[in-house]
Amino acid sequence: MKSSNLPQSRRHWLVGAVAGAATLGGFGFAWRSFQKYPGQQVLDPAFWHLEFSTPDGTTLSMHSQRGKTLLLNFWATWCPPCIEELPLLSNFYREHVSKRWQVLGLAVDELDPVRRFLAHSPVSFPVVMAGSSGVQLSKSLGNLIGGLPFTVVIDQNAQIVHRKMGQVKPDELHAWVGSV
Repeated sequence: MKSSNLPQSRRHWLVGAVAGAATLGGFGFAWRSFQKYPGQQVLDPAFWHLEFSTPDGTTLSMHSQRGKTLLLNFWATWCPPCIEELPLLSNFYREHVSKRWQVLGLAVDELDPVRRFLAHSPVSFPVVMAGSSGVQLSKSLGNLIGGLPFTVVIDQNAQIVHRKMGQVKPDELHAWVGSV
């Protein structure tokens, strides 16, 4: 009779071990998700020396953005959540530009798709071409996985004060305005 219970107790042990491992994995993922991003909270001074081409062929220097509260949004035309949040960011920019907020879209994309997209769906804030190197830039600003959309808020003192992986929501923008 004991030999017939042995396979069932092994099965229970195996199910318990898998459940325990899944629980520990979930706790580990949650712990990592809520940890502060690596790196300094103060922006690297080299950031202000970056220059980007715009879709219309001009150049935008990050130095021209210094001293403003800067919302950087990394996006691409092939990213549905990116496209969904652009009208929200465009409205936010129109409402807050007079309060020294600047929104800057960094397209992690190719020039032709960005031009076509903006011709069809213009935004009120400046857009620059970050290209594939935009992924590395976003990682240097705290984007741990290199995903899109990714948004960073930099205050007037060049401190990184907020980071958001994924689509920005109106209540988050409202909270960010209140905290800067």
